[in-house]
Amino acid sequence: MTVTFQLNWEPNGFQAPYFLARERGFYEEEGLDVAFVEGHGSPFAAEEAARGRADFALAGASAVLSVASQGHEPLAVAAVTQKTPAAVYTLRDVFGEPLEDPTQLAGRTVAPSATKTRILAAQLLEDAGIRDEIDLLDVDPHTHHRVEHQLLDGSVDAAVGVVTNGVELEREHDRKADELPIGDFLEIYGMTLVTNPDFAAGNPEVVRGFLRATARGWAAATEDPEAAIDALVARNATLERDREIERIKFETAAEKLQFTEHVRGAGWGNHDTERWETLEATLAETDLLEGAVDSRTVWTNEYLDSEAPAIAEYADLIGR
Repeated sequence: MTVTFQLNWEPNGFQAPYFLARERGFYEEEGLDVAFVEGHGSPFAAEEAARGRADFALAGASAVLSVASQGHEPLAVAAVTQKTPAAVYTLRDVFGEPLEDPTQLAGRTVAPSATKTRILAAQLLEDAGIRDEIDLLDVDPHTHHRVEHQLLDGSVDAAVGVVTNGVELEREHDRKADELPIGDFLEIYGMTLVTNPDFAAGNPEVVRGFLRATARGWAAATEDPEAAIDALVARNATLERDREIERIKFETAAEKLQFTEHVRGAGWGNHDTERWETLEATLAETDLLEGAVDSRTVWTNEYLDSEAPAIAEYADLIGR
């Protein structure tokens, strides 16, 4: 059976496990021919799945809640990265010291790259008790890269983007960078695998097979990151010149975002009610949500095969 998989963005290191799963035939073994579709952001991907225009999608949990608040029905069937990839990053020669704790941002000017990351940064600062001491700028509607320019010229003290943004700046400009992963402080989800409730109900074994194969892809990529990047480059040869950055992106996701103690006990992809509720509470009074939404309606563990080794024994497979 051919199924479409709507990515959240253009192929990059964060997506390497899915390409490795296809290259190694994991999807084929489940009777699936997966057609990857490049994306235009998580909200777009989540809506494509919710509307049934894609069978599966890769989308951030906050985008799933946002799309649900618009009256659509996205259904997250696996929690891929247990932590948000959002991060505050800076350059050492701009900030003046290593950035290791949110309280160091007191009295500083911080530029966010997107509405979602601004919301998460605001919550981070609120929890640290310094929200009123920070000049957290509004999002520039023209380009998310502008915050990097502001950081490079010193017009802001720090920026908010995703993990590895600082690493990329450091490598490109030979200036020491520091990153503060927001997921280390806010226990909320990052990326999820999304489908449509009707598609899942009508094709339960397809969904289970897709998730089994994807879990195998994540385990295999974690064991052999170079092979995962080979599979990614095979999809987009232009990434060869940035191969090292793409590998760092994947390894950061695998080592810092993907695993939690919940995964150790419950298995790959298993949703944790508390993380969803925390994210719902964080977004409840923001412009990201257009109406009331109950986080319990947007996710399910029903289609995760708890007997499959790649899911049930995932912690062992990745040496955790």
